Amino acid sequence: MFCDVDDTLIRCTSPADFLRYYLAGRHGPEGARQAEEFLVDLYGRVARGLPREEANREYHRAWRGRSVVELETWARRWYAERSKAADFYIAATAAELRRHRAEGAAVALVSGTFPPLLGPVAEEVGARFVLSARLERCGRVLTGGLIGPPAIGEGKRTLARELLARHPHIDPADCHAYGDHPSDLPMLRTVGHPVMVAPDGTLAPPVC
Repeated sequence: MFCDVDDTLIRCTSPADFLRYYLAGRHGPEGARQAEEFLVDLYGRVARGLPREEANREYHRAWRGRSVVELETWARRWYAERSKAADFYIAATAAELRRHRAEGAAVALVSGTFPPLLGPVAEEVGARFVLSARLERCGRVLTGGLIGPPAIGEGKRTLARELLARHPHIDPADCHAYGDHPSDLPMLRTVGHPVMVAPDGTLAPPVC
């Protein structure tokens, strides 16, 4: 089964939340101010028509020059703190993941979020696969670029199809997929059992 992460599995927009957490933790009030300025500008451009895929690239460019090891450490710290909240995981989706795993299905997380944030979530829910954009590195430092397209919209469909192609014994018609946003529809339409997660956490077939 395929599952989006932000606002589908966890009740959080993790890239923005982690940017605030990291910059405030590393640089105090000045870091917090920088995070808010960056996010207000980025969200404003999205509201004025910047495609979500390009906004995702812009977000990742903000990490240029940062140490991979440091960010992975901070990502686990962020997860340890945020996941203490009782509603961090969306209960209905988490229950579905447990059900699918109990029935023998493999779980694949498919997300455009900042990749270091996905490891702790995958470990917690027992996901076998993590499908996301790859961060370009120069040694142990991020360049701010992505290898391949962002895992947004058609990018999610591509990642899901590539995984299915590596496992030809799996019929897409037998697979389930969960998402919360219209940009998840390309991935949802790849499988036989698509599910949309509403803001209140209820599950329903998508209106395609």
